[in-house]
Amino acid sequence: MIELPVDLPAELVPLSWLIGVWEGSGVIDYKVGDGSVTHEFGQRVSFSHDGLPHLNYTSYTWLFPETAGGEPAPLATETGYWRIARDLGEGDVGPGLLPAVGRPPYPDADSVETLRNTDGGFDLEVSIVHPGGVSELYLGQVKGPRIDLATDAVMRTAGAKDYAAATRLYGLVEAHLLWAWDIAALGQDLRTHASARLAKVD
Repeated sequence: MIELPVDLPAELVPLSWLIGVWEGSGVIDYKVGDGSVTHEFGQRVSFSHDGLPHLNYTSYTWLFPETAGGEPAPLATETGYWRIARDLGEGDVGPGLLPAVGRPPYPDADSVETLRNTDGGFDLEVSIVHPGGVSELYLGQVKGPRIDLATDAVMRTAGAKDYAAATRLYGLVEAHLLWAWDIAALGQDLRTHASARLAKVD
């Protein structure tokens, strides 16, 4: 059973099953040329909200001691924002620090229902930033306990490693958060990269 926080903005109800802290393990298996990179890793993911109609996202991963030569080794971090895709108006904050004017545009379940797409889900916009100079904008949808995302844009700094595109799939299966992430990087086309199974710990 999913318990909704009492202060949850109505627009976040379709994403409410993500809220919390999740921890578990996964596998990297990425083919590069004639070789491949294969490792097991641990992960801790957090989805939270601050009263605005988006989720705050953070992910921290590490290599297990047997993979990292005896000690857990930090692997990668991500941070970002997840929201239902819609036009922003006067009832929304921004740009910058400009406050909202008037009431929120989608204050209740009935108004949020008008945002459903023709597939019966809700369109999503997800922004994810990596500390290595890569920023991703994903578009996709949430439909029940499943999320499908694909990059619409990838921005890289001059010193960032080659990274061109990605898709991500998330699902709630038997109370676990499962995800799979395909990437096009290091001169390779879009292909399997990593997946994990996480349990809610908070």
